[in-house]
Amino acid sequence: MRVLVVKTSSMGDVLHTLPALTDAANCLTDVTFDWVVEENFAQIPSWHFAVDTVIPVAIRRWRKNWFAKPIRQERHAFIEQLQQKQYDAIIDAQGLIKSAFLIMRKAKGIKHGLDRQSIKEPIASWFYDIKHHIPKQMHAIERVRMLFAQSLNYPTPTLTGDYAIARHFLSTLPSDAGQYLIFLHATTRDEKHWSEEQWRELIKQIEPTGLKIKLPWGAPHEQQRAIRLAQGFNHVEVLPKLSLNDIATIIAGAKAVVSVDTGLSHLTAALDRPNITLFGQTDPKLIGGYGKNQYSIISPEKSMKTITAQQVYQKLTDLL
Repeated sequence: MRVLVVKTSSMGDVLHTLPALTDAANCLTDVTFDWVVEENFAQIPSWHFAVDTVIPVAIRRWRKNWFAKPIRQERHAFIEQLQQKQYDAIIDAQGLIKSAFLIMRKAKGIKHGLDRQSIKEPIASWFYDIKHHIPKQMHAIERVRMLFAQSLNYPTPTLTGDYAIARHFLSTLPSDAGQYLIFLHATTRDEKHWSEEQWRELIKQIEPTGLKIKLPWGAPHEQQRAIRLAQGFNHVEVLPKLSLNDIATIIAGAKAVVSVDTGLSHLTAALDRPNITLFGQTDPKLIGGYGKNQYSIISPEKSMKTITAQQVYQKLTDLL
């Protein structure tokens, strides 16, 4: 059985799909997957043992200049690759008009997706041959697991889902694995940020433990924040700009991670690393850390400003 998965973005959503693939591979002995995913996240599906072919798509980049000749050529090449195979099942785990209209509509095979009551953008369900009802008040990972089980006709597993990608990094762990913490300080929305003052206070409290702290970043303004956080501390390293594969390798070797609500926090969960995620306005019940050793500190006032370094340090001490 060959199945096409359509889950293009974001990083967290892509990672949330992995346990469903593990379920299917465990329940169906002959299943293999191809996966359509945004080019920036194309490394993620390749880490899973059940994925055969990754088909990158660039909708985010294409829409900036949709009708330019080079973009039209890229879209044509993408559709050609998409239509090379006839699939036994095509599962739209994205549930958006863009995924249904631009990808599902073009692919060859029986198309599965959420029904109008279950999906974020109901018009997308028009493009599916078989529609499935999945309760909305479930963690995002469990919703995808149920969608795969219904689409591929096996019982939904009741045990906690397995991302099955941590093993991919076992042979490439850093030489100092287990000797450092990672602080994931960068996120896209202002209300999800934790103050630099509290980050530096936590860094100060970690210093006597002898553990090193590594600070990753993606954009230039995040690099500048990391430099400010590290200033004056010898036990803090601002990492260079890394590929997604490289940052995953660094996370896989961490003793523990402290994070704000960000895609790399979900990557930490997928890599089975102990992680404390800080939540202000965001409700973690439906999209929070899922898996082994995932912990949350939730502000009762729904504000990151009310979470203190002492709270996080105490939780981290208990965890370690």
